[in-house]
Amino acid sequence: MKNYGEIKNLPFKELNGISQKTIDIHWGKLYQGYVKKWQEIQEKLENIDLSSANATFSEVRELKVEQTFAANAVLLHEAYFDILGGEGKESGKVIEAIAKDYNSFENWLAHFKALGLTARGWVVLAYDFNDGKLRNYIADAHNLYGIWGAAPIVVLDVYEHAYFIDFGSDRKSYIEAYFKNLNWEAIDKKYNKIARS
Repeated sequence: MKNYGEIKNLPFKELNGISQKTIDIHWGKLYQGYVKKWQEIQEKLENIDLSSANATFSEVRELKVEQTFAANAVLLHEAYFDILGGEGKESGKVIEAIAKDYNSFENWLAHFKALGLTARGWVVLAYDFNDGKLRNYIADAHNLYGIWGAAPIVVLDVYEHAYFIDFGSDRKSYIEAYFKNLNWEAIDKKYNKIARS
């Protein structure tokens, strides 16, 4: 079971083409900051005065909105880091499933990369329990456009903090580096666990 208040360890030592400085800032400061914000929000919610609750503005409303932002920031960053550290060699049943739902792996790859250039925050290949298919989705912020009943399998962070130090505004080169670092064994393990659910 997920505990938002615990900082997970990185599953890799270094990446090819994505600098240690980027990882130190991205994982070491940003991700860990979201975990701490989650903890802070939880503490405030435990003692919240519910008597002033309303839809225009109230402390409980603001905390609940930011709770979704912090929780999804933690989950998406962990899903992003959990599948990095490989050599980008596609393998496993997940490749067959992607090819089935996108008519070929190459079609999926082209679609996912195109979304990487259009999204403002995230691209997510998710297993959608609503129809039992793998689908690419985007999110412009941690708590925008998520699909209820869909579980992330492949997560790409396209916020500038993920690539600007190494690639400047060349997001396309960052996306290529990301794919070269994917751990398809970890992705396949995640897919098999989720698809069996």
